[in-house]
Amino acid sequence: MTGREPQRENDLFFLCSLIEYISRKTMNHRDVVVNALGKQELLHIFDYADVYHCENIDKVSDELIHKHHIEQGDFDNVAAARYSVPSHWDIGRVYQRLILDIANATASDWIDTLITVYNSWITHKIDNYNSSMYYENPSYLFESYKAGTVLA
Repeated sequence: MTGREPQRENDLFFLCSLIEYISRKTMNHRDVVVNALGKQELLHIFDYADVYHCENIDKVSDELIHKHHIEQGDFDNVAAARYSVPSHWDIGRVYQRLILDIANATASDWIDTLITVYNSWITHKIDNYNSSMYYENPSYLFESYKAGTVLA
């Protein structure tokens, strides 16, 4: 056992991190970016994540922002944070784990699950860096998502 995660899981991690990066750069909610990219582009990025990962993330994000006409928004959760801000890689990992947990439990396609998760209520909870949601245990996030509310 090498301790490395399977390549496709790493590709999903990169895709989620890129969504986070673009969202911060354009100051948009994550669902806005996911919906602007659309399923076909998300599939393309996922399929070529190993190539995109070798590129400068600023370059990749700029190309996608331009190609999909992602406008500048006014959601700046980084500036609003009163505490330490997790990196786009940290948040990418949170979403990757949640998407895998949900997809495995429901036997769903990863990209369809990604779109569903980013368009759900939990995204706004995770993206509030003044709450504890983004650093909660992955199983807690999964159970909260299934319940449709933050668990007590």
